[in-house]
Amino acid sequence: MAQILSGREVAAALTAQLEEETEKLKSSGVVPCLAIVRVGERGDDLAYERGAVKRCQTVGIEVRHFVLPADASQAELMQNIEKVNSDPSIHGCLIFMPLPPQMDEAAVRAALLPQKDVDGITPGSQAGVYTGRDVGYPPCTPAACVEILKHYNVPLKGADAVVLGRSLVVGRPLAMMLLRENATVTVCHSKTRDTAEKARRAGILAAAVGHAGAVSADYTNPGQVIIDVGINIGADGKLTGDVTAEAAQASGSYTPVPGGVGAVTTTVLAKHVIEAARRAAKL
Repeated sequence: MAQILSGREVAAALTAQLEEETEKLKSSGVVPCLAIVRVGERGDDLAYERGAVKRCQTVGIEVRHFVLPADASQAELMQNIEKVNSDPSIHGCLIFMPLPPQMDEAAVRAALLPQKDVDGITPGSQAGVYTGRDVGYPPCTPAACVEILKHYNVPLKGADAVVLGRSLVVGRPLAMMLLRENATVTVCHSKTRDTAEKARRAGILAAAVGHAGAVSADYTNPGQVIIDVGINIGADGKLTGDVTAEAAQASGSYTPVPGGVGAVTTTVLAKHVIEAARRAAKL
């Protein structure tokens, strides 16, 4: 029977570590602080925000909210980002995307300082991911995938990994992060030929397609580690991943949905804020 890679277990272990790191920073006079910038009241944004605030409070991170109505102007949003940039007591910033249609997302991404970008949305952070330099931070979801693999001691050096999906939010940065760990990475997308065959050969398979049941049993092999990044609403109203139950059971180990990657993502956000505070204080 395939092993379940519990994200909740990873989050609990990482949270305990972050609590210790926060205490060390506070003993040096540094209180890690996250700014949350949100435009409008999207349900998925509010749900993620509640989880992020709870996790930050658990590990001792201060949270400040910069909330604008859905019909706010670009200038109003830029003014709030400038407040975040210019306040040395704010170490990290989470800006919810997508923005309302009147906003220029590219300009917003470029406006935030990379050193305060704890979710990998700025050009500077993206450059850091692709060059392997510590500029900004990678997106939290792919970073959570790597945290899970490391927690369960999955060998990455020399591993054959296949990433299904090439988005700038998950697929591409995850591929770069696995390369940084010296894995050999293949990225598959909607135009890839023989995707199932390529996936079946992989030792590590990361599914970031965004479609429920996109990964069936013919994508897997018995020794494979599956990281299911998908968050979809099934016909029964329940959360489901990109990987079918049959595919998961045909693998060696897999992350469940819910309780897998998503459970680790807000903890990684907190980790990035603490690291940003440490870098700012030069500790």
